[in-house]
Amino acid sequence: MGGPPTGPQDIERTRTLWFALLLTLANGFLDAHTYIVRGGVFANVQTANVIFGAIDTSEGKWAAALNHVWPLLAFVTGMAIASHIKSGRVERFLPHALRWTIGVQSVALGIIGFVPAGVPHGYVTVPISFLAAMQIGLFRNVGDLAYMPVATTGNLMRLMESGYDAFVEKHRESRRAFGVYGALICVFGLGALLGSFASVAWGVRAIWLPAGFLAMTLVLFIIDEDHLR
Repeated sequence: MGGPPTGPQDIERTRTLWFALLLTLANGFLDAHTYIVRGGVFANVQTANVIFGAIDTSEGKWAAALNHVWPLLAFVTGMAIASHIKSGRVERFLPHALRWTIGVQSVALGIIGFVPAGVPHGYVTVPISFLAAMQIGLFRNVGDLAYMPVATTGNLMRLMESGYDAFVEKHRESRRAFGVYGALICVFGLGALLGSFASVAWGVRAIWLPAGFLAMTLVLFIIDEDHLR
């Protein structure tokens, strides 16, 4: 990850594959969930919000266009704060900043599950976009491999590049990368599938599942850190 770390052990934990898979599973779920339950807005993938916002603007649907703008602004804010955390300044007054970040994300999603579907969707999609930006800013490496926990395009590109290197150029070290990116893409798709079924079945309360995924990540994070001591 770029920038000074918030702590050697914290950074090492964020680079393990299980951590990346849990985050990716949760994010695939969240995009399907917000699209189905929260007004057709992708809270994580901002490319879709740019496109849908532009389409709504061209059709004169100003209110609908704004529904896609607010998550974008929240995303930018989240990335800025993530950069501040990576700088190491937060660690001076808040030890284990990464653990706190994961915990806040899990609790926030749990609270959102109590927000009725009739509430304006921006009250839900904006904080989720903010949290997604924090994840991208802080957690985007599996060892020496960069990945995206909230989308598949970049991971798919890296899958094909590593596959070519592994099976055409015969670079044995690229096989691991091919497997990692393949797993991340599959897990993102699985998360989206679970999010679709769960959102139709349980509505707004389906978001408690990704909240649980993040809580599991936090528990494993702390256990691993204690084990290293």
